[in-house]
Amino acid sequence: MSWSALDNQMMSRAIRLAAKGRYTTRPNPNVGCVLVKDGRILGEGFHHRAGEPHAEVHALRMAGEAARGATAYVTLEPCSHYGRTPPCALALIQAGVARVVIATEDPNPQVAGRGSQLLRDAGIVVDLGLLGAEAYGLNLGFMKRMQTGLPWVTVKLAASLDGKTALSNGVSKWITGPEARRDVQRLRASHCALLTGVETVLADDPGLNVRHGELGSLGLSLSETELLQPLRVILDSRARLTADKALFSIDSPILLVSCRAYSAARLAQFPSHVSCLQLPGEDGRVDLAALLAHLGRSCNSVLVEAGATLAGAVIERRLADELILYQAPKLLGGHGHNLLNLNDYQAMSELPHFELIDERKLGADRRMTLRFG
Repeated sequence: MSWSALDNQMMSRAIRLAAKGRYTTRPNPNVGCVLVKDGRILGEGFHHRAGEPHAEVHALRMAGEAARGATAYVTLEPCSHYGRTPPCALALIQAGVARVVIATEDPNPQVAGRGSQLLRDAGIVVDLGLLGAEAYGLNLGFMKRMQTGLPWVTVKLAASLDGKTALSNGVSKWITGPEARRDVQRLRASHCALLTGVETVLADDPGLNVRHGELGSLGLSLSETELLQPLRVILDSRARLTADKALFSIDSPILLVSCRAYSAARLAQFPSHVSCLQLPGEDGRVDLAALLAHLGRSCNSVLVEAGATLAGAVIERRLADELILYQAPKLLGGHGHNLLNLNDYQAMSELPHFELIDERKLGADRRMTLRFG
């Protein structure tokens, strides 16, 4: 397929629109749409929130009757099923558009080519694949979950130049600077769930929520009421947590995952936003693969913010898709806490392999994004 300069320009615009929903659409995908006729934009829109109109509907409403005979540029295949909203493919047909350019197919089994076929059956020209990689990258979690039933897993780490996360006495505030810490808040806001271990909760007593006041410029465009807090998932294999911890005082969902049941008395102390999941364990530890399969029923993406043992286990078991490392220009010394607890590798072939996807400065620190090979 040979794409025109206008095609590329309009799909690029649709992708930029889709990215505006990054913090609000989950578990739905990020989608953008631009309607064009005779080189002029008639309407455009993006999906804001699950249960609300999709990108195509926003663009069609803006265009009105002028949409007849237009070309629609859509970042993801228009849906063909009735969910909380009617099918977008049907809306495009009823509006009389002449051509639909789709960046990438929707792997959702309820769509998966049906949207495109519905359009073709109505006599609409459908062209697929323009800027497909860029559009796919907007929805890595959604795509993986639709294809495998598992969420996209990102392990977030912060360390000194010598690979330490705390001094030998446990002091870790603050290794990184304010710019990196604001970036972590945005990272949390973009994920469906945040996973940590009970030892982190017992040692640091964190809230594990997204703090709106620390989002920086994002907080100016995203109100506190629009902000979707991630599900806070705590691995507590031996059911040790008590209701006096800081995270329980914050009214957003918490999932406690254990290998044994909490006592009735303990359960009665937890607030209503806390739920419990009991999973089989291995050597007294929660089965991480089983947990991710459970989270994959509703979560596109999971951010692992944990200590060296849990973060290391996720990496060792090849359950992670991505690693984000914040590195500070500091040295914490040979007796500091290590970044990860990993196996004692005996051959270079045993090592986990990464591809550096992105590297950038954040104040005095740097952030590296790596994908697992």
